[in-house]
Amino acid sequence: MRVVLDTNVVVSGLLSEQGPPGQLLGLVATGQLTLAYDARLWAEYLDVLARPELEIRTKEARAILDVIEEDGLLLTPSPWPHRLPDPDDEAPLAVAAAGGFMLVTGNQRHFPVSIREGVRVLKPGEFLALLRGAR
Repeated sequence: MRVVLDTNVVVSGLLSEQGPPGQLLGLVATGQLTLAYDARLWAEYLDVLARPELEIRTKEARAILDVIEEDGLLLTPSPWPHRLPDPDDEAPLAVAAAGGFMLVTGNQRHFPVSIREGVRVLKPGEFLALLRGAR
């Protein structure tokens, strides 16, 4: 299954393997989930995961980035037609819309229903529940 993970989910997953974000990264690492991304989202992953104040272990960050780069789906979506308070939030929505994928984020409030253009936006736990129900 292909999905878009907002950067906050990747960060949370690297900081704690036990919670839903960590479980999602485990599914990515084992090839059960394929991440879709674009150049903007990739740059944000690289930037945020390298921030020393987050204390993310470099080896683990590099490992998941390698999987995303090797097995993920790099898209070039059209620009998002709506302005969001944080322009960085436009990239994950554009990628999800371009591929018809769900967007998983810990910050649903950043993605108001009125500007989603039909993109389904779920919290990590909701997405895991959906996956478990599909099996």
